[in-house]
Amino acid sequence: MNRPGTPHDTATAAAPDAPWTLRDYALIADGERGALIDPRGGIAWLCAPAWHDGAVFNGLLGGPGRYRLRPADRWNVWGGYYEDGTLIRVSRWVTAHGIVSCREALAVPADPGRVVLLRQVRAVRGTAVVDVDLDVRADYGESPMTRLRQEGGTWRAHTGSLRVRLTGAADARPGPDGGLHTRLRLPEGGSHDLVLELATETAEPRHAPLDPHDPHDPHALWVATERWWKQAVPDCSDTAAPRDTRMAYAVLNGLTSAAGGMVAAATTSLPERADTGRDYDYRYAWVRDQCYAGIAVATHGPHPLLERAVRFVADRILEDGSRLRPAYTVDGGPLPPERGLPFVGYPGGSDRTGNHAGRQFQLDVFGEALQLFAAAARHDVLDTRAARAAALAARAVADRWTEPDAGLWELESRWWTHSRLCCVVGLRALARELDTPASADWSRLADRILEATRSRCRHPDGHWQRAADDTGPEAALLLPLARGAVPPTDPSFSLTRAQVAQRLARDGYVYRFRHGDEPLGDAEGAFLLCGFTMALAAHVQGRHTEAARWFERTRSACGPTGLFAEEYDVAQRQLRGNLPQGFVHALLLECSARFGTGPDAFPPVGW
Repeated sequence: MNRPGTPHDTATAAAPDAPWTLRDYALIADGERGALIDPRGGIAWLCAPAWHDGAVFNGLLGGPGRYRLRPADRWNVWGGYYEDGTLIRVSRWVTAHGIVSCREALAVPADPGRVVLLRQVRAVRGTAVVDVDLDVRADYGESPMTRLRQEGGTWRAHTGSLRVRLTGAADARPGPDGGLHTRLRLPEGGSHDLVLELATETAEPRHAPLDPHDPHDPHALWVATERWWKQAVPDCSDTAAPRDTRMAYAVLNGLTSAAGGMVAAATTSLPERADTGRDYDYRYAWVRDQCYAGIAVATHGPHPLLERAVRFVADRILEDGSRLRPAYTVDGGPLPPERGLPFVGYPGGSDRTGNHAGRQFQLDVFGEALQLFAAAARHDVLDTRAARAAALAARAVADRWTEPDAGLWELESRWWTHSRLCCVVGLRALARELDTPASADWSRLADRILEATRSRCRHPDGHWQRAADDTGPEAALLLPLARGAVPPTDPSFSLTRAQVAQRLARDGYVYRFRHGDEPLGDAEGAFLLCGFTMALAAHVQGRHTEAARWFERTRSACGPTGLFAEEYDVAQRQLRGNLPQGFVHALLLECSARFGTGPDAFPPVGW
């Protein structure tokens, strides 16, 4: 094994391509895993069979494994787009002699034990000459392809515990690096399909819905995938930004497993700030993020994503009670410990997997869960099991609300204001939506928490401060305030929003909090979640023009692909952190739904 900090080097692995800026990557995903595509047609990152498993294409972090499909004419300009309301990506290259496109998707409905990656090359104008290179290396590059063989027009191999099957490349030949290589030539208007399947040894054979006799028929797989996306993403014409809202729905669907868990992002170790050590593995389901997504969807309507979020969160609470972990794998397992990988890492970042956050106590997670359950009850999708989980979460708040916790930002344990206000909102929402004997107790508990928090965490000047022992401003406070911790007319709400605008906002973007005396933007990028919460807060207080400005400014902070990361470097206009960040897309969806014209555009708040 190579020592950490150096590029992976084996006897046969080809050198990885140079990385791109994060804004240039596109995502295709099926809920069980996701692939990042670079502008030159390379699959830069894909874990298989599940999000938290080892990557088979590791180029994003400087490791081996590749699946390239690119014009032979390297003198070209790249572009591309998503088909509206889907994660079907169309990459496009204008060469010196024509135009080439490649339609790409992970086939859906997905199988947890099987990846099916579809790629369809088309000669849009002129003759297309396209190079294809495949080298699947499971277990973060440690397992090269073995038993490589051709059976008819299909190539088969093994890598780690995965079986490999490639159709559509009958003329491919093995190369000295252990991979397959071929060149496609298409006349103008012609197209050619490639289907790559990666499956565990125990996975059942896949049967395409439209042709059970040929489970790898590209046409059947494309038709099924198109149909799935059409059913998964609503029209959204009643929202403030319909196309971007459909994109947000598509991203959330793509990040959410059939088991219900939604990963925070598709990647690991992408730096929030170069060489600071702030780069983490986000390929896990944070309960808070799952709640944000479910609450956002509920703002628009009872979409299936709401039911999946409720099911996942309820299962975790029923299993762990007051010892609920902040994050799990998408199938509900514990997070693995952090460890390094033998890669150089994305420039400015590291090469780690696993996450220590799974061991923290974060009180606000219970408050967000209560808000999620209340939103489900409002849409009449809260079943008996989830109602039991809601009661258990309320009991956990009653037992633990006085304890210091790590909070939303997973910092040192303190008496964070945001955590308590989230619980106030959740308890009140649940009491309002569920008519049970316990409802009055939940309301009284909310009042007691609010009063104690007000006495300890309201600044003498009248605004809410970060923590009992920290008088600084905190942008995260705007979310529980916008959802009803205090009435919209309460002076503390307006004063807090003014503090954030004056001390944590620059050029229309919002930052989380101050890092000592460092200027905003030096310590970290603008936090896009906070920009959308600022828009929500202004909207709740009736300042609709101001809300629209915050909303539009924040939703401009994406790359050409329309994906948002966690942070945005305003000076360099670059994305920072793991990609795509699910909770940012969720808050965009919530803002767009609230600011729109649909029946749930103005859901009730706590007062």
